[in-house]
Amino acid sequence: MKLRSLAPILLLVYGLAEPLNFARGGQTPPPAPSAPSPSPLTLLSKEGRRPIPVTVIGDQEFVALDELASIFQLTVREDSLGAITVSYKRKTIVLTPDQALASVSGKLISLPAAPLDDARGRAGRRHWLVPVEFISRALSAVYDAKLELRKPSHLLIAGDVRVPRVLIRYEIAGNGARLTIDATPRANSTVSQENDRLSIKFDADALDVALPTIQPQGLVLGIRLADPVTLAADLGPRFAAFRASTLPMDASARLTIDIVATQTEAAAPTPTPSAAPAPPPDLSAIGQAASSIRTIAVDAGHGGEDEGAKGAGGTKEKDLTLAVARRLKTAIETRLGIRVLLTRDEDKNIPIDDRAAMANNNKADLFISLHAGASLRPRTAGASIFYAAFDKDAEDQARASLGTERLPTFSGGQRDIELLLWDLAQIRHLDRSAELARILEREFHDRIPLSAHAIDRAPLRVLESANMPAVIVEMGCLTNADQEKQLTGNDFQSTLVQALADAVVKFRGYLETQP
Repeated sequence: MKLRSLAPILLLVYGLAEPLNFARGGQTPPPAPSAPSPSPLTLLSKEGRRPIPVTVIGDQEFVALDELASIFQLTVREDSLGAITVSYKRKTIVLTPDQALASVSGKLISLPAAPLDDARGRAGRRHWLVPVEFISRALSAVYDAKLELRKPSHLLIAGDVRVPRVLIRYEIAGNGARLTIDATPRANSTVSQENDRLSIKFDADALDVALPTIQPQGLVLGIRLADPVTLAADLGPRFAAFRASTLPMDASARLTIDIVATQTEAAAPTPTPSAAPAPPPDLSAIGQAASSIRTIAVDAGHGGEDEGAKGAGGTKEKDLTLAVARRLKTAIETRLGIRVLLTRDEDKNIPIDDRAAMANNNKADLFISLHAGASLRPRTAGASIFYAAFDKDAEDQARASLGTERLPTFSGGQRDIELLLWDLAQIRHLDRSAELARILEREFHDRIPLSAHAIDRAPLRVLESANMPAVIVEMGCLTNADQEKQLTGNDFQSTLVQALADAVVKFRGYLETQP
């Protein structure tokens, strides 16, 4: 791809650079936002950065279509009927004011908001604002390089740029602590100590990272971004040493850094009569407080040519489930520090068996599959929670198949491996899956409309092979016109995600009380 005066590989980042004045034709004042000081988009290339103003209206972020035209070499014109045509290399996008739709080479694409005129045009020319999602939903369909929008972290990646998502968890237990850093897609990293700082450098072009807040405790004082590809952990007075190890996972790399406290701090308060030297600090308890749920698999139902249910207003189940799954991932990782694995993060078909396999191979502790319902009765509405059902013969077969086999380990010893039938793996988790369904029902109560039978059991294939507590959440009924509007609304989706996250917290507490 060819962008004017910029390197061929670009990264759009919110707020990674100081605002610069790129106004053309004089000092044009910035758009008046409804929220104070919106973070600008920053166009980042390997040669430099260029900020792009963002206008916030309500809860929606907009960018100027003229700015995008300048950056991506687009041609923008408005016809006598008011339609806006955006052209790129003989491919066109047609926008209509007051309609949250775009026609991309003849195909209709939904947008979260309609184009707006901010009334700053000169010489009779209107100045159009488009929602940020216009870039990923419409422009990406005609552009000749990949455009990936990561709105929760305010990133838009253009081209083949290595920008792993980095999730950081910091846990304290006893006299030690542990840093767990997951990079997705997999990116190698190196750890080094420089005086009172640990540096974690990634083999990447930039990092997509949310930095955690560290409470004062004398081991690690804080974590910050030292440069675009390096994390810095500032060390406290109790720090003595660290041990780092890397575990490659399915699509991620997990870096674990165990922090050891000074011996004087780690010593027991009451001396023992033994003259033997004190043992090294016990780090086995590190992270136990959060060990009941460390990874959650969130399955966005359907995808690709499998559209699922469809509402009268055109809402497709596959699009709704993906939108909510992305929101849920952001909420859980930000609020709870739990890794969330999406079975799909784009509009593509994933075979049903592969969804459970992805959760099993990544050792997920919880599996939540998101769906929306359909009914021949237009008044049918409300959310439902399902967990798996098996007939008695299947349960007997599963119990009979359970067994163990002793296999050699890398250290030369032996380890017992439990064996069970793949398509009956869920049977051993049915009680906990049922409890998860009950917790979800309680958290939905008075927040999310529930169907007449809010909890039900069914022989659902996507749950049968899940080797962890697993449920399907049917968020509502798309064939109900009122509920279709509700399901696609920002307020409803925010409330739904909040209820799901609250249920995860309650279920984690339940697990920690179990033997």
